[in-house]
Amino acid sequence: MGHPVLRERARPLDKSDIKSAVVQKLIDDMIDTMHEYHGVGLAGPQVHEGLRMFVALLDDEPDSKSPAVVVINPEIIPNTQAIEEGWEGCLSIPDIRGMVPRYTDVTLKAIDRDGRSVDLQLKNFAARVAQHETDHLDGVLFFDRMKSMQSLTFLDEYSRFWAKDED
Repeated sequence: MGHPVLRERARPLDKSDIKSAVVQKLIDDMIDTMHEYHGVGLAGPQVHEGLRMFVALLDDEPDSKSPAVVVINPEIIPNTQAIEEGWEGCLSIPDIRGMVPRYTDVTLKAIDRDGRSVDLQLKNFAARVAQHETDHLDGVLFFDRMKSMQSLTFLDEYSRFWAKDED
């Protein structure tokens, strides 16, 4: 947090850019970094690249075997008006958690790393992750979405007082 690229709108990638060796290596590096830091998503601006792309684990309950999905030039379309608050953290804001309202059911339209169109129906946790990562591409941090700062907590305190409620 604090790097200017995190507060800027990222630029879309042209299909011709996507297949370049530079972008393909960036995708691989982002996937490795996401796994190394035990994240479920990582956007271009988080690695100081102002590009409209992210990688994410979009399973309902992701684990180390979940495949990373590459999302380029995403568009989020809510499929419902239902919004739920849920705990979020961010690799750009380490060791902090807060309650963030998000749509529970969305369609994610994007391009994959091969330049093909993708149209994913996402619910609950996966929908939350896609919205969080897409926010990064618009210069938005999860703090900006919080209704109240009262839930803001350090990870240690979250683990001590709040994580047990999710089990």
